[in-house]
Amino acid sequence: MAAWGLCAGCLLGWSSPALAATTPQEKTSKKTSKTAASVEPQAIAALERMGDFLRCQRTFEVTAKTTTDAILDTGQKVQFAGTADIRARRPDRLRVDSATDLNQRQYFYDGKHFTVNGPGTGFYASFKAPPTLEKTLEAAEQRYGVELPLVDLFYWGTDKASVKQIKSAVYVGPATVEGVATDQYAFRQGDVDWQVWIEKGDRPVPRKFVVTSVQEPSQPQHVATLDWNLKPRFDDASFNFVPPGDAHRIAFEDARQRAGRSTPNRSR
Repeated sequence: MAAWGLCAGCLLGWSSPALAATTPQEKTSKKTSKTAASVEPQAIAALERMGDFLRCQRTFEVTAKTTTDAILDTGQKVQFAGTADIRARRPDRLRVDSATDLNQRQYFYDGKHFTVNGPGTGFYASFKAPPTLEKTLEAAEQRYGVELPLVDLFYWGTDKASVKQIKSAVYVGPATVEGVATDQYAFRQGDVDWQVWIEKGDRPVPRKFVVTSVQEPSQPQHVATLDWNLKPRFDDASFNFVPPGDAHRIAFEDARQRAGRSTPNRSR
């Protein structure tokens, strides 16, 4: 079974009642102009506003309900459900509790160490971490190949958001996500299409993401619906990992060392 990788980018076909009286030629012309690759300034501006707002939140908790498609060896698409609870306190605290139909993971950052724990496995791994949340997430991904659920929430509005790589960006229209009024936007970037629903008003937080892999014929998707608490109260103990008595610590493998072993030694 192969699960598809997530990046970011969905250009949706849509029509307006105002087009109902147009001729077939006019419909074709309008459809072509709307569905052609374009980057609407208001869609990019919405992402930037969302990123600015997220970066200003010093403390927050977000709970996500997710579904992720995977492709079986037979080519059939199946779906797995999951949840993720993210608690963050900038500049140097983070905890993520993630559970899916396939596994459970916990991630702790207490300002000094970053730890990944596998509940039920009896194993955990930890490394000495940089003094900021952003640098720690970067080290976890680049040095140890660890990417947290919804890690993009910490990158919006920065160079890592890769807004310049977006090939198409459109405003789809108003929508409601679990009773919350939002604006829906669709993007194309690399080998994925993606959509985001951003809450209306003075809290422009993302309420829903849909990421579609366009490389696979079945176009598998990852969907996340988010619920936000922007005024949570955390104590330091929330971010500290205390290993169970029967847990065993294992070492992280540095990706640079792994890459070095995979490179043939051509010296003679």
